[in-house]
Amino acid sequence: MIYTPKEEIINRTDKLRTLMGRASLDGAFFHYKIDYFYLSGTMQDAFLYVPLNGEPKLFVRREMRRARRESPLSDLIPLRSLETVKAHIGNPRRVGFQLDVMPYNFVMRFQKLLGDVELVDVSPLIIDLRKIKSPFEVGLMDKAAAIAGKVYEKIPEVLREGMTEIELGGILEAYAKTLGHEGLLRTRSLIFEAYTWHILSGKTGSIVSQMNSPLGGLGMSPAFPVGASRKKIRRGEPIMIDFGICYHGYQVDETRMFAIGHMPERFADAYEACREIHYRVLDKALEGVSCSELFQYSVELADRMGYGDYYLGYTPHKVNFLAHGIGIEISEPPFIAAKMDYPLLEGMTLAIEPKMVFPRQGACGIENTVLIEKDRYRVLTRMDEKIIVVD
Repeated sequence: MIYTPKEEIINRTDKLRTLMGRASLDGAFFHYKIDYFYLSGTMQDAFLYVPLNGEPKLFVRREMRRARRESPLSDLIPLRSLETVKAHIGNPRRVGFQLDVMPYNFVMRFQKLLGDVELVDVSPLIIDLRKIKSPFEVGLMDKAAAIAGKVYEKIPEVLREGMTEIELGGILEAYAKTLGHEGLLRTRSLIFEAYTWHILSGKTGSIVSQMNSPLGGLGMSPAFPVGASRKKIRRGEPIMIDFGICYHGYQVDETRMFAIGHMPERFADAYEACREIHYRVLDKALEGVSCSELFQYSVELADRMGYGDYYLGYTPHKVNFLAHGIGIEISEPPFIAAKMDYPLLEGMTLAIEPKMVFPRQGACGIENTVLIEKDRYRVLTRMDEKIIVVD
């Protein structure tokens, strides 16, 4: 078991307090478990209060013994009722609250409890703080990437004609869990539920769905209309495998292309175009170019290569992002996207995923999780990038 070091938690809290001070906050509550895990080291049933001055206070419903073992915080308070909170936080006047994810009724209960207190959305601060990864976090992502490498090495051994997409997904997920994959991917969304088994073959690669992606897949039912389906995998069609891995809460995301028998030439050529866009954009990122300019540069590259109609989806289903940040959530800043006017900075991690979608035929593309370092980038997901064709 790996626990978040005390020094890591202190460093994160100190940086958060700097942002809180700029926002004139006296304190901030974190009820969203991704964020209080980041700031406390535990994901037991609890919530966290961080005052501008003084020790953070973790209010624990269940399970206190595990919370004490997992968190290096010193002030853990058993929570019997919300009235417990009032006695431990003093009299703040301006308080951060995660208004992007907390239910309205819950917010109103806290407003009544705290009285004449101004509630301010603190989520943008914690999301901004999480953009830069520490060596501890990168180490966990490196381990997740190592698991991913072994999973992708397994695919040629188990891929066979006639199996369904979801059957292949189940085999890979079971194997990944033996290596340490936690099985659950997390994302901050009311609509999209992140999942591991994004396996699309042939025409299902051109099916769009509710997720903000150039390709969604058929899924298993109207209740889960994305990802792998019961479609049987056939010879001579593109097979896109986008299989995210989570290790001790930290995720990596990657996509590789497979085929049985042969890969159609159209998809093989388009895949090489995706690889070129992937690396040319990353090279440009090191020059300090803004993310919106990087996105536009990728669009221009696809146009010059003759793939403008298929790049990042087909009309009217094109998306306006090329890369998403990744860490303890699978979609977080930074984004290489049309309206993101900031550069990539040292310590940021992102999944870059140029893809081509051909209507009623299929899709192809590549995706890697990448760390931005000083004057260079490092690809964490170092699996073989060539198209793998099995007999």
